[in-house]
Amino acid sequence: MSDHIIRLTAAETAARIASGELTAVEVTEAHLARIEAVDEKVHAFLHVDRDGALAQARAVDEKRERGEKLGPLAGVPLALKDIFTTEGIPTTVGSKILEGWIPPYDATLTKRLKAADVVILGKTNMDEFAMGSSTENSAYGPTGNPWDLTRIPGGSGGGSSAALASFQAPLAIGTDTGGSIRQPAAVTGTVGVKPTYGAVSRYGMVAFSSSLDQGGPCARTVLDAALLHEVIAGHDPLDSTSIDEPVPAVVEAARNGSVEGMRVGVVKQFRGDGYQAGVIQRFDESVALLKDLGAEIVELDCPSFDLALSAYYLIAPSECSSNLARFDGLRYGLRTGDDGSHSAEEVTSLTREAGFGDEVKRRIMLGTYALSSGYYDAYYGSAQKVRTLIKRDFDKAFEQVDVIVSPTTPTTAFAIGERADDPMAMYLADLCTIPTNLAGNAAMSLPCGLAPEDNLPVGLQIIAPVMKDDRLYKVGAAVEAAFVEKWGHPLLEEAPSL
Repeated sequence: MSDHIIRLTAAETAARIASGELTAVEVTEAHLARIEAVDEKVHAFLHVDRDGALAQARAVDEKRERGEKLGPLAGVPLALKDIFTTEGIPTTVGSKILEGWIPPYDATLTKRLKAADVVILGKTNMDEFAMGSSTENSAYGPTGNPWDLTRIPGGSGGGSSAALASFQAPLAIGTDTGGSIRQPAAVTGTVGVKPTYGAVSRYGMVAFSSSLDQGGPCARTVLDAALLHEVIAGHDPLDSTSIDEPVPAVVEAARNGSVEGMRVGVVKQFRGDGYQAGVIQRFDESVALLKDLGAEIVELDCPSFDLALSAYYLIAPSECSSNLARFDGLRYGLRTGDDGSHSAEEVTSLTREAGFGDEVKRRIMLGTYALSSGYYDAYYGSAQKVRTLIKRDFDKAFEQVDVIVSPTTPTTAFAIGERADDPMAMYLADLCTIPTNLAGNAAMSLPCGLAPEDNLPVGLQIIAPVMKDDRLYKVGAAVEAAFVEKWGHPLLEEAPSL
């Protein structure tokens, strides 16, 4: 029975809880048992809140017994990336510098999950401060990909994607600064969505790069992602970058997926050297499938996309340098050297030396240099100009098409440790995802089969204009249904054994 419960979709789980066929406590206990059974091998979670999750589940069951109407995800368990503050539960951001920190408040996203009666199982592993593409930069050790535990589950949100792929949770939350929702989804055979920048509140989300960071839903199906998207999105007066517009009808789009008559763009810059043959093969099959479903395929040329990676690795480290200046060892988190023999400046230096990992230090130094006097215009200023060109290329493209599709990542999951000593090779994992973050528009990754050479998942990326997030779900649901009918779901029917 427990194995059956953990393999239900979130939508199915919520329906069975609402009907009384299952209780929220039964569902939560099944997932907690799964975590206990497999997470020692996977290492998806940094903290499991067993007592809190069961208390939330009991509250849902009591509501149902009283005859109260339950929301569309009431009682459904969720894995929360450890970058969102959670009152009374540790938030480490994958870093030693915040080890043991217990936030005194909930992030807006956390509050919305609780208000919707979603059961938060715990906090998931991640690259430190969301800086990475593999979850190997976590101060608490890497997470394994459930398809092959010797390979990475993507990053920075590898803990969330691995929790989904190993059936430890039917829903998860990630954040996407340069692809950290979509890239993990691609390499684990799950669904991940980066909403339009500003569509989901960043209040209470520990900042890495403020103009790029965006929280979003992760799930095993397009409909489940849409249901979660609807819960977490919406204007928040506590976030100055929050968009004050209605949430697009994402659930309706997911329930009525179709590409008939839509114009789908294929960007020539999203292929070439460095792309794995099996990834390109599955992408080309996806494009052919879209055409068979009634879409018109349009070739696009977006020359500035070739500069996106370089621009990103100036803008993101610059903003990281500014944001992480607050971690000084004096107000909260780790404090090293405070023995009366060091000045405040020395305590700050010793704390940062002990608390930050190599990748975080690398990006802080890059960003500080790019923002320094005499170099600002040459580096950060020039990168912002490239960002404008990328946005213009997207605007021009969306005059011709309704959505754009591409591979999500150039390769399938690589081996843990394979790129650890080669930052440039690691950065290339986000080649296809970064332009969307720089422009601020919406994107999704969903499974499009397995690469023939290694039998690992491949992701299809769908990109939509700003605040047209519903198009992602409309196209994604159509593609997902066609794939399931033709080949079966690569995760739900060919799930890896742990």
